[in-house]
Amino acid sequence: MEVYLRFLSKEVAKLLPNLKVLYLRNDQLTGKLTKWLGELRNLKGLDLSYNYYLEGPIPASLGTLQHLKFISPGSNRLNGSLPHSVGQLSQLQYLDVSYYQLSGNLPDGIGQLSKLQSFDVSINHLSGSLPDSIGQLSKLQSFDVSYNHLSGSLPNSIGQLSQLKKLNIAFNNLSGTLIEHHFWKLSKLESLIMNSNSFSLDVSPDWVPPFQLQVAGSVTISPNYKKLLGELPSSFQNLTNLEVLDDLSYNKLSGQIPAWIGAALVNLLILNLRSNAFYGGISSQLSNLSSLHVLDLAQNNLTGEIPVTLDELKGMAQEYNMNIYPLYVNGSSWRYDEKLVVNAKGQNLEYTRTLSLVVGIDLSDNNLSGELPRNITKLLGLVILNLSRNHITGQIAESISRLKELQSLDLSNNKFYGIIPSSMASLTFLSNLNLSHNNFSGEIPFTGQMTTFTDSAFMGNPDLCEAPLTTKCQDEDPTKRQNVVNKQNSGGYVDQWFYLSIGLGFAVGILVPYLVLAMRKSWCEAFFNFVDVIVKWLFRRGET
Repeated sequence: MEVYLRFLSKEVAKLLPNLKVLYLRNDQLTGKLTKWLGELRNLKGLDLSYNYYLEGPIPASLGTLQHLKFISPGSNRLNGSLPHSVGQLSQLQYLDVSYYQLSGNLPDGIGQLSKLQSFDVSINHLSGSLPDSIGQLSKLQSFDVSYNHLSGSLPNSIGQLSQLKKLNIAFNNLSGTLIEHHFWKLSKLESLIMNSNSFSLDVSPDWVPPFQLQVAGSVTISPNYKKLLGELPSSFQNLTNLEVLDDLSYNKLSGQIPAWIGAALVNLLILNLRSNAFYGGISSQLSNLSSLHVLDLAQNNLTGEIPVTLDELKGMAQEYNMNIYPLYVNGSSWRYDEKLVVNAKGQNLEYTRTLSLVVGIDLSDNNLSGELPRNITKLLGLVILNLSRNHITGQIAESISRLKELQSLDLSNNKFYGIIPSSMASLTFLSNLNLSHNNFSGEIPFTGQMTTFTDSAFMGNPDLCEAPLTTKCQDEDPTKRQNVVNKQNSGGYVDQWFYLSIGLGFAVGILVPYLVLAMRKSWCEAFFNFVDVIVKWLFRRGET
């Protein structure tokens, strides 16, 4: 029997002793849970979720419900600790007490829940360490303790969970070294989110993970724990289903960025390797990441040119990204709850609920050179483009106006030159622009969206002039300046024909007589006899 009620009363236990499912979801219940719930001995399901005014502790009497298979009292104001009697629920398969105000430690007795498949205590105030008995949950598929205050190390026994698909321990105070034994039997693992803890990783270079991840949160994200060293393990290329590699930033990873990332991890949505010690060029193979939304390789030692094939990043070429948050992985019901810190608009911005709307490339703070590929303007979905603090040259293409979604453009501290395209005035979403410290020249197209930027966006370009800078162009009248150019061009055209005609006349005057005399010997003899007569006559006249 299933019962849907809008009130809790001890009479329920008396009137319905054979009750199997008590469904009180979103029923605006108030007050506290009382111990009489333990008298519903045949109860198999209990759902008290989304009763925001339900408060008080979870009664220990729940441990007497030997037939209970699922508990979902999430999203209310229940507090206190998770009772130790929960370990007596031998038939329990699903336990969801997320979005509570629970505190205290996780009871060691949860290891006795031999049939448990899903365990979710996320977004609470739990503290203490993870019990080693977790490794006894042989049927566990999902384990989520994120957003708590847990400390200590990750138990080695977690590597025994052969059925585990999702492991989320993010945003806690966990620490320690992760070794191969932690992942020993996790062959079915698809989602591994461990960021905002303080782990380091110690595995052999030839270690091959036994799982195929779709989501991987970072082993460490905090700048205070830069412990990942060496090159990216080649075994990562076996994670062919990986969609999120966010993030391995703020570590000391080195070597070249492997080309196999583009060949093997073709499903990646986010690639974040910011602030490491990678060197060498950016492989054109990264252009194979056709689903990529975020490419962040900033603050490394990368050299060479930006690959001209970047326009093949099809995930960035869609002008409107309709895949709004939550970001679901591979079409499944598992949500990617990560946050991403993006350097944009002159500051570090944290994206969470709007993460899937972010389409960006950040290659700042490297040693890149060469010209900016013009076909980068084919990436119509770009929201953020940051190439600052490199040695990139070339001009801004007039076609930049195609990037209608662009909100932040930072090309500062490079070697760009030429005029600033007037088409940039049509980028109505552009709210951050930094073109400072380059070699741009000419008049700033101070119209449209460009009027929203101050002089700081253009400073350090000696040949730029007009508003918002105080420097005036030498010829303030564009029409007059154009007329001067036209006259100069016209005069140059006349001069060219004048000198050309003189040269042709001189050549004709010399060559034509020579050719005529060379053709007939008699003419040549007659001509030179005539010349001799004239010369002798002039000579005799000079003597007299």
